[in-house]
Amino acid sequence: MLSKKVVELLNDQVNKEFYSAYLYLDMANYYKDENLDGFYNWYKIQAQEERDHAMLFMEYLQQNGQSVTLEAIGKPDKEFKEFIDPLKVGAEHERYVTGLIHNIYDAAYQDKDFRTMQFLDWFVKEQAEEEDTADSLVRKFELFGSDAKGLYMLDSELAGRTYNAPSLTL
Repeated sequence: MLSKKVVELLNDQVNKEFYSAYLYLDMANYYKDENLDGFYNWYKIQAQEERDHAMLFMEYLQQNGQSVTLEAIGKPDKEFKEFIDPLKVGAEHERYVTGLIHNIYDAAYQDKDFRTMQFLDWFVKEQAEEEDTADSLVRKFELFGSDAKGLYMLDSELAGRTYNAPSLTL
């Protein structure tokens, strides 16, 4: 049985994941407006993944007999003035989400809620990958983004990303 605190944190995470999807859609829209279709594609897929994460948290709560409370999703409030800005915001946001996952894990650990800890193990690994990828994008942009040909090549690379649904089974 999940504790009240763990349920509250998991419910909050549902909303945080949907907010993440909104944030990444906002970034995708920025890049679309700037005619950087590869960057647009990359962040559009990132938004799909975040939506999937929210759904996984919802399903976990439901499978454990808990109600899901959906709250209003905040409007992304970041302004992007340079092409690198969304990349930096994305990297910062992934570190923030990692902290949220760790907080839920800690609460589950305190409760000896091994089932929730096992569920969260996938997200801990996923966040490590997300942070690494986000930081890598920032570094690549810093290396190549100020050169038109480099920017074109990076945009072309990001255009090749395809959507893959998460492989976590509940």
